[in-house]
Amino acid sequence: MSVRLGTNPIAWSNDDLRRLGGDTPLETCLREAAEVGYAGIELGHKFPRDAASLRPILEQHGLALISGWWSSALLAHSADEEMARMRPHLDLLRAMGCSVLILAETTGAVHGSQATPLSARPRLAEDQWPEFAARLTEVGARVADEGLHLAYHHHMGTVIESEAETDTLMERTGEAVGLLLDTGHAAFAGADPAAIAWRHAGRIVHVHCKDVRTPVLAAVRERDASFLDAVVDGVFTVPGDGAVDFPAVLGVLGRSGYEGWLVVEAEQDPDKAEPRAYAELGYKNLRDVAAGAGLL
Repeated sequence: MSVRLGTNPIAWSNDDLRRLGGDTPLETCLREAAEVGYAGIELGHKFPRDAASLRPILEQHGLALISGWWSSALLAHSADEEMARMRPHLDLLRAMGCSVLILAETTGAVHGSQATPLSARPRLAEDQWPEFAARLTEVGARVADEGLHLAYHHHMGTVIESEAETDTLMERTGEAVGLLLDTGHAAFAGADPAAIAWRHAGRIVHVHCKDVRTPVLAAVRERDASFLDAVVDGVFTVPGDGAVDFPAVLGVLGRSGYEGWLVVEAEQDPDKAEPRAYAELGYKNLRDVAAGAGLL
């Protein structure tokens, strides 16, 4: 099977709360990720956004570009409008040889606001689903026409957060819409990541591997914290350092023949969780579980 281990720069420099790791140079992130053993990395806000500039930087460290997040607004835009907005991002991913494009619907989303509790997140009304699903499916098909898989990211604070919403998304969209399984966001939302993996194994095209600290999760739920306050408090950590059953999740992926990236993406406050140390811990834990599941 062709599975590679990658990481995300969010442990070094947070995209949504940029004071976290704001002074950390991109060079530090790339050097440490490569030293740990990761084969690739996803985009972050400190990366150049043209292939001519980005390619030599990553090649210097022997890292592939895995993918990059796109904040879609398909509840407000047509598929044509969204593709036009996405064009520079899509072209960069194509030029860098990426196989997936990560997308999450962020209309009205609250995950980027430290002052807004998660209970204030947007929710799709029943009459919004048909048009949203049709637009998303069209975008997925057009991304596929350009050689990439669309990987939909269920995410706290957005319209697709819960297990039920993730299931409905998969039911109402076409095969061109792949699923990004994020173990941490699934667990945060109260779902069983292994159960989601089992139900939607044929649609999973990308995996984010993060763990969840149960005591922190209970506390942030109790006070209805914002997503970013939960991150700062340490709700997420790397695989093997929390409560997520990674052998169960990766066991499902191994049996289903998953091929693609397993990405350690555990946003934390770098002043509390030293990025290189956690990157190494996550790599070793994930590598061992993946090998046991027959993915490596």
